[in-house]
Amino acid sequence: MKWLEISITTDAETAEAVVELLNRYGRGQSVVETLLDCFEYELLDAPPPSSVVVKTYLPLDGSAREARRRIEEGLWHLSQIQPIAEPVFRELSEEDWAESWKQQYHRLRVGHRILIVPAWEEYTPTPGEVVVRLEPGMAFGTGLHPTTRLCLEALETELTPGLTVLDVGTGSGVLAIAAVKLGAHSVLALDADPVAVRVARENVAANGVAPAVTVQHGSLPGGETVPMHFSTEGPLELVASGQYDLVLVNILAPVIAAMAPALGARTRQRGRLIAAGLIEDQEADVLDALQAQGLTFVRRSQEDDWVCLVVQKG
Repeated sequence: MKWLEISITTDAETAEAVVELLNRYGRGQSVVETLLDCFEYELLDAPPPSSVVVKTYLPLDGSAREARRRIEEGLWHLSQIQPIAEPVFRELSEEDWAESWKQQYHRLRVGHRILIVPAWEEYTPTPGEVVVRLEPGMAFGTGLHPTTRLCLEALETELTPGLTVLDVGTGSGVLAIAAVKLGAHSVLALDADPVAVRVARENVAANGVAPAVTVQHGSLPGGETVPMHFSTEGPLELVASGQYDLVLVNILAPVIAAMAPALGARTRQRGRLIAAGLIEDQEADVLDALQAQGLTFVRRSQEDDWVCLVVQKG
Protein backbone atom coordinates (compact mmCIF):
# COMPACT_ATOMS: atom_id res chain seq x y z
CA MET A 1 0.00 0.00 0.00
CA LYS A 2 1.25 3.49 -0.86
CA TRP A 3 0.15 6.61 0.95
CA LEU A 4 -0.09 10.31 0.17
CA GLU A 5 1.22 12.50 2.98
CA ILE A 6 -0.32 15.98 3.09
CA SER A 7 1.55 18.57 5.20
CA ILE A 8 0.33 22.07 6.02
CA THR A 9 2.38 24.59 8.00
CA THR A 10 0.26 27.05 9.96
CA ASP A 11 0.01 28.82 13.29
CA ALA A 12 -1.21 27.03 16.39
CA GLU A 13 -4.60 28.77 16.38
CA THR A 14 -5.42 27.97 12.74
CA ALA A 15 -4.13 24.41 13.18
CA GLU A 16 -7.36 23.42 14.92
CA ALA A 17 -9.44 24.32 11.86
CA VAL A 18 -6.94 22.52 9.60
CA VAL A 19 -7.11 19.41 11.79
CA GLU A 20 -10.91 19.44 11.64
CA LEU A 21 -10.77 19.64 7.83
CA LEU A 22 -8.15 16.90 7.43
CA ASN A 23 -9.97 14.60 9.85
CA ARG A 24 -12.92 14.55 7.47
CA TYR A 25 -10.93 13.15 4.58
CA GLY A 26 -7.66 11.71 5.96
CA ARG A 27 -7.08 8.24 7.32
CA GLY A 28 -7.80 8.59 11.03
CA GLN A 29 -6.84 11.59 13.12
CA SER A 30 -4.40 14.18 11.84
CA VAL A 31 -0.93 14.54 13.32
CA VAL A 32 0.21 17.90 14.71
CA GLU A 33 4.00 18.15 14.79
CA THR A 34 6.11 20.58 16.77
CA LEU A 35 9.85 20.71 17.31
CA LEU A 36 9.47 19.17 20.76
CA ASP A 37 6.70 17.23 22.41
CA CYS A 38 4.67 18.63 25.29
CA PHE A 39 6.65 16.80 27.97
CA GLU A 40 9.91 18.32 26.71
CA TYR A 41 8.39 21.81 26.78
CA GLU A 42 7.53 21.26 30.43
CA LEU A 43 11.08 20.14 31.18
CA LEU A 44 12.61 23.13 29.41
CA ASP A 45 10.02 25.59 30.71
CA ALA A 46 9.89 27.00 27.17
CA PRO A 47 6.98 28.46 25.22
CA PRO A 48 5.73 26.35 22.30
CA PRO A 49 6.64 27.48 18.78
CA SER A 50 4.28 29.83 16.95
CA SER A 51 3.96 27.50 13.95
CA VAL A 52 3.14 23.81 13.66
CA VAL A 53 2.90 21.28 10.86
CA VAL A 54 -0.39 19.42 10.45
CA LYS A 55 -0.24 16.14 8.53
CA THR A 56 -2.67 13.54 7.35
CA TYR A 57 -2.39 10.47 5.13
CA LEU A 58 -4.53 9.21 2.27
CA PRO A 59 -4.32 5.66 0.93
CA LEU A 60 -3.46 5.88 -2.75
CA ASP A 61 -6.51 4.02 -3.92
CA GLY A 62 -9.55 5.03 -5.94
CA SER A 63 -10.74 7.51 -3.30
CA ALA A 64 -7.52 9.53 -2.93
CA ARG A 65 -8.07 11.94 -5.84
CA GLU A 66 -11.50 13.07 -4.61
CA ALA A 67 -10.30 13.38 -1.00
CA ARG A 68 -7.29 15.45 -2.11
CA ARG A 69 -9.56 17.74 -4.14
CA ARG A 70 -11.86 18.33 -1.18
CA ILE A 71 -8.91 19.03 1.13
CA GLU A 72 -7.45 21.55 -1.31
CA GLU A 73 -10.83 23.27 -1.66
CA GLY A 74 -11.25 23.42 2.12
CA LEU A 75 -7.75 24.83 2.61
CA TRP A 76 -8.46 27.52 0.01
CA HIS A 77 -11.58 28.61 1.91
CA LEU A 78 -9.65 28.66 5.21
CA SER A 79 -6.88 30.71 3.59
CA GLN A 80 -9.41 33.46 2.91
CA ILE A 81 -9.72 33.88 6.69
CA GLN A 82 -6.17 33.15 7.91
CA PRO A 83 -2.93 32.83 5.90
CA ILE A 84 -2.12 29.14 5.30
CA ALA A 85 0.93 27.88 3.44
CA GLU A 86 0.43 25.80 0.32
CA PRO A 87 0.07 22.09 1.22
CA VAL A 88 3.03 19.83 0.51
CA PHE A 89 2.25 16.42 -0.99
CA ARG A 90 4.59 13.44 -0.65
CA GLU A 91 4.07 9.84 -1.72
CA LEU A 92 5.19 7.23 0.83
CA SER A 93 5.38 3.49 1.06
CA GLU A 94 4.05 1.93 4.27
CA GLU A 95 7.65 1.42 5.43
CA ASP A 96 8.53 5.07 4.74
CA TRP A 97 5.41 6.17 6.63
CA ALA A 98 6.41 4.19 9.70
CA GLU A 99 9.91 5.67 9.61
CA SER A 100 8.50 9.20 9.30
CA TRP A 101 6.70 8.62 12.63
CA LYS A 102 9.99 7.81 14.34
CA GLN A 103 11.50 11.14 13.33
CA GLN A 104 8.93 13.13 15.32
CA TYR A 105 7.48 10.73 17.87
CA HIS A 106 8.93 11.27 21.35
CA ARG A 107 8.39 10.10 24.91
CA LEU A 108 5.33 11.79 26.39
CA ARG A 109 4.04 12.04 29.96
CA VAL A 110 0.25 12.17 30.35
CA GLY A 111 -1.53 12.78 33.64
CA HIS A 112 0.25 11.82 36.85
CA ARG A 113 1.42 8.28 36.10
CA ILE A 114 1.16 7.45 32.41
CA LEU A 115 4.20 7.60 30.15
CA ILE A 116 3.94 6.89 26.41
CA VAL A 117 7.28 5.53 25.19
CA PRO A 118 8.21 4.69 21.57
CA ALA A 119 8.74 0.96 21.23
CA TRP A 120 12.26 1.49 19.87
CA GLU A 121 13.40 3.70 22.78
CA GLU A 122 15.21 2.39 25.85
CA TYR A 123 13.55 3.45 29.08
CA THR A 124 13.58 2.20 32.68
CA PRO A 125 10.36 3.16 34.52
CA THR A 126 10.40 4.64 37.99
CA PRO A 127 8.18 3.17 40.73
CA GLY A 128 4.50 3.93 40.14
CA GLU A 129 4.83 4.85 36.47
CA VAL A 130 2.44 3.25 33.98
CA VAL A 131 4.50 2.80 30.81
CA VAL A 132 2.77 2.18 27.48
CA ARG A 133 5.15 1.27 24.66
CA LEU A 134 3.84 2.02 21.19
CA GLU A 135 4.84 1.27 17.63
CA PRO A 136 2.30 3.51 15.86
CA GLY A 137 2.55 1.86 12.44
CA MET A 138 -0.33 3.05 10.27
CA ALA A 139 -2.71 3.73 13.18
CA PHE A 140 -3.39 6.94 15.04
CA GLY A 141 -3.92 7.50 18.74
CA THR A 142 -0.37 7.76 20.05
CA GLY A 143 -1.06 10.24 22.82
CA LEU A 144 0.28 13.16 20.80
CA HIS A 145 -3.15 14.49 19.92
CA PRO A 146 -5.01 16.49 22.62
CA THR A 147 -8.07 14.23 22.39
CA THR A 148 -5.99 11.17 23.25
CA ARG A 149 -4.21 12.94 26.08
CA LEU A 150 -7.52 14.13 27.55
CA CYS A 151 -8.94 10.62 27.33
CA LEU A 152 -5.88 9.13 29.05
CA GLU A 153 -6.08 11.69 31.84
CA ALA A 154 -9.77 10.92 32.38
CA LEU A 155 -9.04 7.19 32.27
CA GLU A 156 -6.40 7.57 34.99
CA THR A 157 -8.97 9.33 37.19
CA GLU A 158 -12.01 7.16 36.48
CA LEU A 159 -10.59 3.64 36.31
CA THR A 160 -10.50 1.56 39.47
CA PRO A 161 -9.02 -1.96 39.56
CA GLY A 162 -11.25 -4.76 38.34
CA LEU A 163 -13.46 -2.82 35.93
CA THR A 164 -14.49 -4.09 32.50
CA VAL A 165 -13.82 -1.64 29.67
CA LEU A 166 -15.08 -1.10 26.11
CA ASP A 167 -12.79 0.97 23.86
CA VAL A 168 -14.58 2.16 20.70
CA GLY A 169 -12.16 3.36 17.99
CA THR A 170 -9.03 1.98 19.62
CA GLY A 171 -6.54 3.21 16.99
CA SER A 172 -3.07 2.20 18.14
CA GLY A 173 -4.56 0.52 21.24
CA VAL A 174 -3.08 3.09 23.60
CA LEU A 175 -6.24 3.48 25.74
CA ALA A 176 -6.86 -0.25 25.99
CA ILE A 177 -3.26 -0.92 27.04
CA ALA A 178 -3.26 1.89 29.58
CA ALA A 179 -6.57 0.66 31.01
CA VAL A 180 -5.16 -2.79 31.76
CA LYS A 181 -1.95 -1.36 33.21
CA LEU A 182 -4.08 0.86 35.44
CA GLY A 183 -5.92 -2.22 36.73
CA ALA A 184 -8.82 -3.02 34.38
CA HIS A 185 -9.96 -6.65 34.50
CA SER A 186 -10.58 -6.86 30.75
CA VAL A 187 -10.93 -4.64 27.67
CA LEU A 188 -12.78 -5.14 24.39
CA ALA A 189 -11.13 -2.81 21.84
CA LEU A 190 -12.90 -2.11 18.53
CA ASP A 191 -11.82 -0.29 15.39
CA ALA A 192 -13.43 0.03 11.98
CA ASP A 193 -10.02 0.22 10.28
CA PRO A 194 -8.41 -3.21 9.72
CA VAL A 195 -4.93 -1.65 9.68
CA ALA A 196 -5.54 -0.15 13.12
CA VAL A 197 -6.72 -3.55 14.36
CA ARG A 198 -3.46 -5.14 13.25
CA VAL A 199 -1.34 -2.40 14.81
CA ALA A 200 -3.35 -2.44 18.05
CA ARG A 201 -2.91 -6.20 18.38
CA GLU A 202 0.83 -5.85 17.90
CA ASN A 203 1.02 -3.11 20.54
CA VAL A 204 -1.14 -5.10 22.96
CA ALA A 205 1.15 -8.12 22.59
CA ALA A 206 4.31 -6.01 22.92
CA ASN A 207 3.02 -4.54 26.21
CA GLY A 208 2.26 -7.98 27.64
CA VAL A 209 -1.46 -7.34 28.14
CA ALA A 210 -2.87 -9.68 25.46
CA PRO A 211 -4.57 -11.98 28.00
CA ALA A 212 -6.76 -9.07 29.15
CA VAL A 213 -7.39 -7.26 25.83
CA THR A 214 -9.49 -8.49 22.90
CA VAL A 215 -9.00 -6.41 19.75
CA GLN A 216 -11.71 -6.80 17.11
CA HIS A 217 -12.44 -5.30 13.72
CA GLY A 218 -15.85 -3.88 14.52
CA SER A 219 -17.97 -0.95 15.61
CA LEU A 220 -21.22 0.01 17.30
CA PRO A 221 -24.33 1.06 15.38
CA GLY A 222 -24.69 4.79 14.78
CA GLY A 223 -27.71 5.51 12.63
CA GLU A 224 -26.81 6.75 9.16
CA THR A 225 -23.23 7.42 10.29
CA VAL A 226 -22.55 3.78 11.17
CA PRO A 227 -25.51 1.72 9.88
CA MET A 228 -24.88 -1.33 12.07
CA HIS A 229 -22.34 -2.89 14.36
CA PHE A 230 -20.15 -5.29 12.47
CA SER A 231 -17.23 -7.66 12.72
CA THR A 232 -15.36 -9.40 9.95
CA GLU A 233 -14.32 -12.10 12.40
CA GLY A 234 -17.67 -13.51 13.41
CA PRO A 235 -20.42 -12.39 15.82
CA LEU A 236 -19.54 -10.06 18.66
CA GLU A 237 -22.08 -10.95 21.32
CA LEU A 238 -20.65 -8.44 23.78
CA VAL A 239 -21.00 -5.65 21.21
CA ALA A 240 -24.63 -6.54 20.63
CA SER A 241 -25.72 -7.12 24.22
CA GLY A 242 -22.85 -6.88 26.72
CA GLN A 243 -22.41 -4.07 29.22
CA TYR A 244 -19.27 -2.50 30.63
CA ASP A 245 -18.24 -0.61 33.74
CA LEU A 246 -16.34 1.96 31.67
CA VAL A 247 -16.79 2.88 28.00
CA LEU A 248 -14.16 4.88 26.10
CA VAL A 249 -14.94 6.59 22.79
CA ASN A 250 -12.33 8.85 21.21
CA ILE A 251 -13.64 9.52 17.71
CA LEU A 252 -15.33 12.38 15.83
CA ALA A 253 -18.14 14.24 17.59
CA PRO A 254 -20.88 13.56 14.99
CA VAL A 255 -20.13 9.83 15.21
CA ILE A 256 -20.28 9.89 19.02
CA ALA A 257 -23.66 11.66 18.87
CA ALA A 258 -24.97 9.15 16.31
CA MET A 259 -23.71 6.24 18.40
CA ALA A 260 -25.23 7.58 21.63
CA PRO A 261 -28.04 4.96 21.85
CA ALA A 262 -25.56 2.10 21.41
CA LEU A 263 -23.03 3.67 23.77
CA GLY A 264 -25.69 4.12 26.43
CA ALA A 265 -26.88 0.53 25.98
CA ARG A 266 -23.35 -0.81 26.40
CA THR A 267 -22.74 1.18 29.63
CA ARG A 268 -23.64 -0.71 32.82
CA GLN A 269 -25.93 0.92 35.37
CA ARG A 270 -23.80 3.29 37.48
CA GLY A 271 -21.04 2.82 34.92
CA ARG A 272 -19.27 5.73 33.26
CA LEU A 273 -18.45 6.80 29.72
CA ILE A 274 -15.51 8.94 28.61
CA ALA A 275 -16.08 10.77 25.31
CA ALA A 276 -13.31 12.67 23.52
CA GLY A 277 -12.67 13.87 19.99
CA LEU A 278 -14.95 16.91 20.11
CA ILE A 279 -14.20 20.58 19.92
CA GLU A 280 -15.83 23.10 22.23
CA ASP A 281 -18.64 24.16 19.90
CA GLN A 282 -19.65 20.50 19.43
CA GLU A 283 -19.83 19.78 23.16
CA ALA A 284 -23.50 20.70 23.65
CA ASP A 285 -24.69 18.47 20.79
CA VAL A 286 -22.74 15.47 22.05
CA LEU A 287 -23.82 16.00 25.66
CA ASP A 288 -27.47 16.35 24.61
CA ALA A 289 -27.26 13.08 22.65
CA LEU A 290 -25.72 11.24 25.61
CA GLN A 291 -28.15 12.71 28.16
CA ALA A 292 -31.06 11.59 25.99
CA GLN A 293 -29.87 8.03 26.70
CA GLY A 294 -29.97 8.48 30.48
CA LEU A 295 -26.30 9.43 30.88
CA THR A 296 -25.76 12.31 33.29
CA PHE A 297 -22.93 14.83 33.25
CA VAL A 298 -20.10 14.19 35.74
CA ARG A 299 -17.27 16.47 34.64
CA ARG A 300 -15.38 17.85 31.66
CA SER A 301 -11.78 18.69 30.83
CA GLN A 302 -10.39 20.85 28.07
CA GLU A 303 -7.12 21.42 26.21
CA ASP A 304 -7.21 24.37 23.83
CA ASP A 305 -10.55 23.91 22.00
CA TRP A 306 -10.68 20.13 22.52
CA VAL A 307 -13.08 18.80 25.15
CA CYS A 308 -13.42 15.48 27.00
CA LEU A 309 -16.68 14.57 28.74
CA VAL A 310 -17.30 12.09 31.55
CA VAL A 311 -20.90 10.95 31.99
CA GLN A 312 -22.58 8.33 34.16
CA LYS A 313 -25.52 6.02 33.59
CA GLY A 314 -28.17 6.24 36.24
